[in-house]
Amino acid sequence: MTVARPVFTPPSERRSVLDRAHVGDIQGALGTVPSHDTSPRRSLRRRVTTLLAIMGPGLVVMVADNDAGGLAVYAQAGQNYGTSLLWVLLLLAPVLFINQEMVARLGAVTGAGHARLIVERFGRRWGTFAVGDLLALNALTLITDFIGVALALDYFGVSRYVAVPVAAALLIAVTAAGDFRRWERTMYVLIAASLVVIPLALLSHAGGRGGGSAGLLPGVEGGLSPTSVLMIIALAGTTVAPWQLFFQQSNVVDKRITPRWLAYERLDTLVGTVVLVIGAVAVMLACAWAFGGSPLHGAFTDSGAVAHDLRATVSPLGGTLFAIALLDASLLGASAVTLASSYAIGDYFGYKQSLHRGWRDATIFHGTCTALIALGAIVVLIPGTPLGLITTGVQALAGVLLPSATVFLLLLCNDRHVLGPWTNPRWLNALAALVVGALVALSTTLTITTIFPAADVVTVGAALLAALALALTAAAICTRLQPPRPRRSTTAWERLTWTMPQLETLAPPTPSRLRSLALAVLRAQLLIAAALLVIKVVHLALQA
Repeated sequence: MTVARPVFTPPSERRSVLDRAHVGDIQGALGTVPSHDTSPRRSLRRRVTTLLAIMGPGLVVMVADNDAGGLAVYAQAGQNYGTSLLWVLLLLAPVLFINQEMVARLGAVTGAGHARLIVERFGRRWGTFAVGDLLALNALTLITDFIGVALALDYFGVSRYVAVPVAAALLIAVTAAGDFRRWERTMYVLIAASLVVIPLALLSHAGGRGGGSAGLLPGVEGGLSPTSVLMIIALAGTTVAPWQLFFQQSNVVDKRITPRWLAYERLDTLVGTVVLVIGAVAVMLACAWAFGGSPLHGAFTDSGAVAHDLRATVSPLGGTLFAIALLDASLLGASAVTLASSYAIGDYFGYKQSLHRGWRDATIFHGTCTALIALGAIVVLIPGTPLGLITTGVQALAGVLLPSATVFLLLLCNDRHVLGPWTNPRWLNALAALVVGALVALSTTLTITTIFPAADVVTVGAALLAALALALTAAAICTRLQPPRPRRSTTAWERLTWTMPQLETLAPPTPSRLRSLALAVLRAQLLIAAALLVIKVVHLALQA
């Protein structure tokens, strides 16, 4: 079989694998980079204007991660543990940035979405699994976001039978307009509104009791308690979400970002990471300062109750600001999660998919968005909906999907047929392998302890970390045993202009012991997690 050699495709002629007929300028909410503009950015003014035009995918995906579920977890951590878990957020920030930098690079260099690459490089069976689990998880996450809408507007006395349909209609209208710039501007408005958590934190510090733990490790004497360890795992699970990988890669493609602009997209992702951490820390501090030393410390129930408690403890303005933040987070998260699902379906089936296209030109893409939003809204409006079971399902499915998503990501970023000179360097592989392994251990611990609440989370976590150490050692040995792959030196210009050739022309992935080991471990983990999830669902159904 003859395989075409990777060749340079000029940015003006480059096309997405699934959207070849739709190219043009990079249109950002704050500027435009014409496709014919290839001149260097020498002045600070030109660099800033270029950054403003390219910004979007990284900023949106990061801030949207602070959705209704995320806000609830941060509030619970602050109310129940004070400031003692702030270190977890600071530790997770570089982990999240590393993951999202890799998918941004994949999107810019390949011009293909994450699901498309999984199908083409790992086979339709793995692609079916990845997309199927993503859709199930995203559907449940979307329901939790609409629950957030209902709780936020209930604070202002608006019935959920009015609030949820109106929010759903607004989300559909923004997405189905066929105007990428209008959608991005709407996201920027929501991102700006999310910053209300900063004055909320300051207000809580001034009007609250000023309590909250000042230590770094909550729990009991001699170490962490099982409940605090589970909270740490929950913080990791809500901060590093599988849908983010699918969303940012496809959004980078949709915005027509090429390798030439990757430095700006990395900065976009970095800015988004900083904004995400600021928002999460502000919510945690607000609840720690407001409820520390009061009877409400350790009494978290849900995010709706937090708004009312802040009103009673801090001031009416404090409750109002938190309700606004919850509503904003719910809308921003719902929009991003819905698009992640629609992008993935388009990648899998090969349908036209782009926010630049209107309803008539991308019917299935916009129809999928509409159907998912409508489904999430309808479920929340059904009386007697088992919201607790839905929450359990979100946690368990996140635990099942996160390891597969991160393993696929790492393998794709080492595929030279796909990324050419843009593959991960060794130091990044070592760091990414450690991150992926830690995420696998954390998500598996979350899955097991969610499905079996009686399990000792500390023991489970310790056992998984030991298994992680063994797996990483085995992977390092397999890597050392493999013959070194020849590297072709490339100039800086060749690297900036290198893009993946057509997927259909690529040779099959090179056999690798590391790849085989990773997929074998992944398959075993998925089978065990799926079996545990089925047992839990059956148990809950019998109890209902």
